[in-house]
Amino acid sequence: MPERRARPAPTAKSNRKSVWRRAVTSSGPPSSEPPTPRPASSPTTEAEPRSIVQAALYRDGVRVSAPESLAETFRELRKQQDGMAWIGLARPTEAEILSLADEFDLHPLAVEDAMEAHQRPKLERYGETLFVVLRAARYLDASEEVDFGELHVFVGPDFLITVRHGAAPDLSAVRHRMEESPELLKLGPEAVLYAILDAVVDGYAPVVSGVQNDIDEIETEVFSGDPWVSRRIYELSREMVEFQRATRPLVGMLHGLMAGFAKYGTDEELQRYLRDVADHVTHTSERVDGFRQALTEILTVNATLVTQQQNAEMRALAEAGFEQNEEIKKISSWAAILFAPTLVGTIYGMNFENMPELGWRFGYPFAIGLMGVVCASLYVIFKRRDWL
Repeated sequence: MPERRARPAPTAKSNRKSVWRRAVTSSGPPSSEPPTPRPASSPTTEAEPRSIVQAALYRDGVRVSAPESLAETFRELRKQQDGMAWIGLARPTEAEILSLADEFDLHPLAVEDAMEAHQRPKLERYGETLFVVLRAARYLDASEEVDFGELHVFVGPDFLITVRHGAAPDLSAVRHRMEESPELLKLGPEAVLYAILDAVVDGYAPVVSGVQNDIDEIETEVFSGDPWVSRRIYELSREMVEFQRATRPLVGMLHGLMAGFAKYGTDEELQRYLRDVADHVTHTSERVDGFRQALTEILTVNATLVTQQQNAEMRALAEAGFEQNEEIKKISSWAAILFAPTLVGTIYGMNFENMPELGWRFGYPFAIGLMGVVCASLYVIFKRRDWL
């Protein structure tokens, strides 16, 4: 872990803050004119923060004070050359972030990311300050959704700042855990960073468990023919895409931290803890990759089953249509057979005077025979065509 730097006198710090404020708020380079001292009503010294969750100063792993404002925290930290400040903010205002940037020499790019939020997980080192972006997650069982929160962490030689955007994670539990382990807390800000990483990664476990249960239920619904399962698969797949974006970068981030153990003199015990977190996040990332693959395969199987079901329905409709056509053929055949004698009978039933068959001795047998011949001929024709 890098050596703690001596904090400069308040006057020099005031001049440096003005330069940093212009670098953060202005797109152009800072003015070449010497910086003017900040007036007594500076936001850093008097503005009361509205988003501070908790701030505390520690020495040798033990809390020595809990200031109620950022200004008070800055003053007390200046007095303690060997102390560490742990400041927690939730959705802070721009003025609060700028005051932190002025006090701790935070890089303008990191400050800009903390202001805008919606950043991908990453790890950047700016001199002695480490900037970490994490995506915490929690599973909402009622709506089957994964709620993501964004956490920005600034880690310096004698300070750690957390800027939380969202409900997760619960950093109060992390603070309580570290305060109960002074031997670990006295290792400095890097130990607190480990605890935060561990809490974020542990928070993924309920999400993994909830998603696994959903996938098991989806598999059952797929083979039971639930018509709404496709929508459920699609929505869960989208959640897994977001979850993968939150977990996969952590693998590279933690390996990057481990690569710098020797260079930055990280404590051996802390190295073991960070390796353990890296193992957990690798396992989680592999599980998430497996979930995406499983959902893709389930969606394919569901599409196949839906296609088979549609084919079966089409086949049933075709068979029903064929049977209907056969019945229509039979009805049409009998209608044609019965129509022949009706036609003959109708013609000879008109009783016109100039119909020679009416006075013919064999007229009646001829009409009856004609009806029989026509009916028999039609029956043979339809029978040969399998209409009857």
